[in-house]
Amino acid sequence: MPAESFVINEKQLSLLHEFLNVNPIYSNHIVEKISGVDYTIFEGDLNNYWIDSIKHDASYAPFYPTWILSAWGLALAAKNLGFEQIVDIGSGDGRIAYCGKTSGLESISIEIDENLVNLQEDISKKTGVEFNPKCADATIFNFEDILPKKSIFVIGGVPEIGEVLAESVIKNVLEVLEMPDVSFVLTGSHSHRKFSRDRTDSGWGTTIKKFELEVMSTISLPTYWTMDQKFETPYVFTKKG
Repeated sequence: MPAESFVINEKQLSLLHEFLNVNPIYSNHIVEKISGVDYTIFEGDLNNYWIDSIKHDASYAPFYPTWILSAWGLALAAKNLGFEQIVDIGSGDGRIAYCGKTSGLESISIEIDENLVNLQEDISKKTGVEFNPKCADATIFNFEDILPKKSIFVIGGVPEIGEVLAESVIKNVLEVLEMPDVSFVLTGSHSHRKFSRDRTDSGWGTTIKKFELEVMSTISLPTYWTMDQKFETPYVFTKKG
């Protein structure tokens, strides 16, 4: 995302800090001066939540949180593309939905793990930001309950690891919702394993072709997933043609 399109004011930044301050994943923060600017660095441990996130039969991708400023960048990009509502699938601690709500979008946060949903509800209560956490399996969730707004679905899970989740959710949404320009954000990758099946469209080319989606935009944001992923993640914004 170009720096000039990534604008966050002091109030919005304070809301991101508030999310991290009340989030029990983070146990400490330090302030460091980098290039003459004070930066707050939050430290924490997500191991217990990671373990919980993989205990469900329908949990197709473990909990790895998007960096908070990257979550804000995703919400801002969705808003700039004209969307009115962001639906975060496999939402973890709800940070993308939270950022969507604080940027002026309607938000829905769908997560299958009850402990993570309890965490989201606690964060929502403490911050006063209602981003609508729902404990549900997004692959069978009744999306007819979603308000008929211009919505974009953000699906967690990098290529191959998150393929079952992404394709199941896309299939479910397209079967239930009769909306024009239904849109999805797919979490891509710049790095590909030696025997990766798909290296097109940041690893999602086959899925995009299968569901006859069109790529609207791809933005690259700093986020660290696993040891074989670089410190930047491409997010592929697609829509049903």
